[in-house]
Amino acid sequence: MRLSLRFAVVLLLLSFPIFPATAQSLSPEIAATASALRDGAMKGTRAFEIVRSLTLETGPRPAGSAGDRAAVEWGVRTLKALGLQNVRAEKVTVPHWVRGAESGEIVSPWPQPVILAALGGSVGTPEGGIEAEVVQVPDVAALEGMDAAKVKGKIVFINKRMRRAKDGSGYGETVVGRGRGPSLAGKLGAVALLIRSVGTDNNRTPHTGASRYDEGIPKIPAAALSNPDADTLEGQLAGGKPVVFRLKLGARALPEEQSANVIGEIPGREKPDEIVLLGCHLDSWDLGTGAIDDGAGCGIMIEAVRRIGELKQHPRRTVRVVLFANEEFGLSGARAYAEAHAADLPHHILVGESDFGSGRVWQADSRVAPESLALFDEVAKLLAPIGVERGDNESGGGADLSPMAPAHVPVVGLSQDGTYYFDWHHTSNDTLDKIDPKDLDQNVAAWAALAYAVAEMPGNFGKAPEAQARR
Repeated sequence: MRLSLRFAVVLLLLSFPIFPATAQSLSPEIAATASALRDGAMKGTRAFEIVRSLTLETGPRPAGSAGDRAAVEWGVRTLKALGLQNVRAEKVTVPHWVRGAESGEIVSPWPQPVILAALGGSVGTPEGGIEAEVVQVPDVAALEGMDAAKVKGKIVFINKRMRRAKDGSGYGETVVGRGRGPSLAGKLGAVALLIRSVGTDNNRTPHTGASRYDEGIPKIPAAALSNPDADTLEGQLAGGKPVVFRLKLGARALPEEQSANVIGEIPGREKPDEIVLLGCHLDSWDLGTGAIDDGAGCGIMIEAVRRIGELKQHPRRTVRVVLFANEEFGLSGARAYAEAHAADLPHHILVGESDFGSGRVWQADSRVAPESLALFDEVAKLLAPIGVERGDNESGGGADLSPMAPAHVPVVGLSQDGTYYFDWHHTSNDTLDKIDPKDLDQNVAAWAALAYAVAEMPGNFGKAPEAQARR
């Protein structure tokens, strides 16, 4: 039995390509072509027009919706029109949640309506709504420690304000309330949940986003208040009188639908089975047109691959763009890709995703074999002339890349300036006017230069180490 197991392991190892990390340098020719791609993109690209086309022709595209289906058709049509090859739509089953009509109001002590948005996946209220007293908590930790007697029958209000940061780190500190809040409050007997929007703006534009329900816990309606309306509720609670709130949500889940990951390629001239993958997600939330989240990422990555395809000589390896389905509400496309391409993941030389709006790239992070860091440093130096500094070797690369992590696929993350990203993220204000075309051009310059250099270089980055949890 031991011999059989050892034999099986040997066969499994032999079936994987052997990619020891190398310390080979980039040749002057590779560096020159990558630099020309970079400099050419800085003079102007089609990225903004690609985003404009997507947002105008499909509008909002939440998973399972008519807009989602239109986006898949747009993706196939656009990639073919731009000259990419092997264009296809790989089917993905996605959930289908709809918002319905929604409203909220403070009933007492000083009545007034508020602006809110149901959290993605929320259940609806009864037709007449839910009216109950509000109990306020500063964050999830406080909610976890609450006495159920103080929560039962009430509406919980998580009043956690998001911190603005260039790297977006304030999001991770705050979004846990959106994700875990409904189940934590429901477990304590709350009848509904309100949260202060996970956003850095002061506009009456509430931020939606996915929430989840734990198994065996009562599902309660959940919504986000715009930040000014959260201020109003906070102010009334500070007065010391009981505050009563009425919530109406028409949210509901519909049967699952078919969507797709849209894929296009520039086939490699010598090693077409080895892949450099550039990803984005094609879906969006329903409130805006998904221009920054993630139309911008799709425009950046499609244009970067298109420009590589215009070269007189294609790189040695294949450069693939993947427009992932349903990132926002469960990573359906990412999981489907990792499963469908499981046998090919060892052939993915490097993967990266653009999913942080349209801000300029300022840092290049990686997750590659330690012995190949010097090679990645060389690649990263190509981006220094456009203001990109070298980061660390702990990149996650993006949510859609996470299902590939168990295969130790090397990852690159190009950090964008997210100072204002969360003013518009997941709101009705996520529209095309928020994008500066020149910032998109700089992103294209970075991705095109990097992807070409990696696709053309003779070496590779070995196997990525285990991803480390970010502090």
